[in-house]
Amino acid sequence: MKIKRPPHILVIHLKRFKFIEQLSRYKKLSYRVVFPLELKLSDTVEDSDREYSLFAVIVHVGSGPNHGHYVSLVKSHNHWLFFDDENVEMIDESAVQTFFGSAQEYSSNTDHGYILFYESLGQSNTS
Repeated sequence: MKIKRPPHILVIHLKRFKFIEQLSRYKKLSYRVVFPLELKLSDTVEDSDREYSLFAVIVHVGSGPNHGHYVSLVKSHNHWLFFDDENVEMIDESAVQTFFGSAQEYSSNTDHGYILFYESLGQSNTS
């Protein structure tokens, strides 16, 4: 499959919830998903390769789909910011990887990247 006209903003939704038939309810998936800070789409774009840079992450904090809290990480002026309601703090870029998920299925870490926002690098978007 080729993308005819790649978007300027690429949004990737990670499936973090799954319906469990036997329980008739949803379960949060905490699997580790290492998402890159720089993403290159090769052999998927019709004209040429397209490079993207991660600039925001929506994070679900909580152990299940029916409860929890959402926070966000946003890169602004080459600095990463952590937004939690009215609290905003600057964080180191290396802190982004703490939201990849858990290496084990059952872990005390419940902060998982959920929606990723990438911006196209160096290419203007023409309609």
